[in-house]
Amino acid sequence: MSSPAAAEANGAPHERPSGFWKLVLGSVGVVYGDIGTSPLYAMREALHAAGRDGLVEEEVIGITSMLVWTLILIVTFKYVTLILRADNHGEGGTLSLLALAQRSVGRRTPVLFVLGVLGASLFYGDAAITPAISVLSALEGLELVAPHFDAWIIPVTVGIIFGLFWVQSRGTGRMGILFGPVTVVWFAVMALLGLLHAGDRLAVFHALNPLHASGFVASHGLGALPVMGSVFLAVTGAEALYADMGHFGRGPIRTAWLGLVFPALTLNYLGQGSLVLARPEAVANPFFLMAPPWALLPLVLLATAATIIASQAVISGAFSLTRQAVQLGLLPRLEIRHTSEAQVGQVYLPRVNWSLLAAVLILVLAFRSSSALASAYGIAVTGTIVVTSLLSFTVFRRAWGWPVWAVLAVLLPLLSVELVFLGANLAKLHDGGYVPLVIAAIVGTLVTTWVRGTAIVNAKAHAASLPLDQLVGMLKKSHPARVPGSAVFLTSDPDAAPAALMHNLKHNHVLHERNFVVTVTTATTPSVSDAGRIAIEPLADSFWRVTLTYGYMEVPNVPKALALARRDGIVLEMMSTSYFLSRRSFRASREGGMPFWQDQLFISMTKAATDATSFYRLPSNRVLELGQQLVV
Repeated sequence: MSSPAAAEANGAPHERPSGFWKLVLGSVGVVYGDIGTSPLYAMREALHAAGRDGLVEEEVIGITSMLVWTLILIVTFKYVTLILRADNHGEGGTLSLLALAQRSVGRRTPVLFVLGVLGASLFYGDAAITPAISVLSALEGLELVAPHFDAWIIPVTVGIIFGLFWVQSRGTGRMGILFGPVTVVWFAVMALLGLLHAGDRLAVFHALNPLHASGFVASHGLGALPVMGSVFLAVTGAEALYADMGHFGRGPIRTAWLGLVFPALTLNYLGQGSLVLARPEAVANPFFLMAPPWALLPLVLLATAATIIASQAVISGAFSLTRQAVQLGLLPRLEIRHTSEAQVGQVYLPRVNWSLLAAVLILVLAFRSSSALASAYGIAVTGTIVVTSLLSFTVFRRAWGWPVWAVLAVLLPLLSVELVFLGANLAKLHDGGYVPLVIAAIVGTLVTTWVRGTAIVNAKAHAASLPLDQLVGMLKKSHPARVPGSAVFLTSDPDAAPAALMHNLKHNHVLHERNFVVTVTTATTPSVSDAGRIAIEPLADSFWRVTLTYGYMEVPNVPKALALARRDGIVLEMMSTSYFLSRRSFRASREGGMPFWQDQLFISMTKAATDATSFYRLPSNRVLELGQQLVV
């Protein structure tokens, strides 16, 4: 999962709040919101999965041990110790890890591409399920305060979720100020509740011995799989430690985990286990039943606030991930609105926002309880974590230069455990586990269609075009009429004459005094400095080939980048520069490179894309668009 702070979109160094401890506080609110709400349902679901025929003491201790050691192995060892070191120029997340792996290999390989797309696609499943399960699990605590409130849980949940998505367009800066303090209070309360009940049955501290976790699995055999599927809910949001590294840094994230989050979660799970040992009827909802009656309502309200924070983080993470996907050419250009002048990483994507809202509301109305959604949640979480481990093989071996035996010694045990957890969650496929897989399949189909369709279109356009060098040579001999000023032709193929240039010559019979054929490319780094932003190659007295390079977390601004040409003695005056774009229209063909239905899908995606003028920040009053039709 990512967050509002997961990406920053300029080429300058990241703007971070001053002070290490301020970064720690910010990371508590943004990074750990999701994993911090796991105690609401993880222990409860694991106990329910094991207790269909009643629970004995050793089973409760074994489940508590699995929860604690899952946090130790997956979060503390894998993410905090290892994965946080795999930064891509300070940035993290699935697509950053993919870019790092691709750069270490030197090319985009099919295996790495599929893994990256799979991880990103599963994240959208996580992004749809998190708000639904989090808010439902918090409001279900009100049933203990007012038993007749159960009829209102769904309507209130829908209202909160709708309101949360409604305010996204206004930005989350002001809400973000409260994230850290509220989440710190939440973790402190969880730790206090755990301490209050940890002494109910001191036997629960045997859970700190991992032999009780392995003993539970050994004694239950295949019957342990449903329990393990629920136990893995304890690490929902673990990916956020890596995804948000670019904004907070690994030091503050590690400090927040080891100093506050991990101790609070461990104490709370020990407290829940001890409470169930002392009062078996508390298995119905062990988290909320830890609170004394007078504190139950305030705890529910605090839990609701914590779940809203967790939901906000994953929604903003969806915006950030989508923007990265657009920059990497995995999705069409989408409308991106900046909601803060101070923090360029805070963006709002209308299409993503309303699509995600629809998915969340469908899940709430279809499943109607957090317990029902728990089965769907596990596959999204375990799938993403397994993908991270698989991509790490390439990074550890190729980028870090580890010997093969060291990579296998570290990652194989982790991957083995994760695959067992994944198998346990796949056993819940018919109980809702299909939800993230359906969402991932939809997203994966969109991405593969766009990537494949774009490649086909570019190949056909290149085959039908005239080489740029040949055109320049022809123009030297033909001497077309010249008009004053500069012309900028945007193209995806720097070696071919842009269609807009050819149409301008064909229909207007003129050429500008200075002509720049500009290609915008995306690097495998999150940002690019001004020194590496622009590359200019003279082709003739009046022609230049220009390559503008942006990081995958930056927003392209072509006029601003072209101003950097001053260092090469080239000055483009705004009012005497015209921007020429080729607006392509497409027609499906049953004889094309893709199935006909995929051609239609690709054409629909091109129509949904935002216009190039807005995406590249071109001055609209200086843009001319010329049409071109292609068969997909």
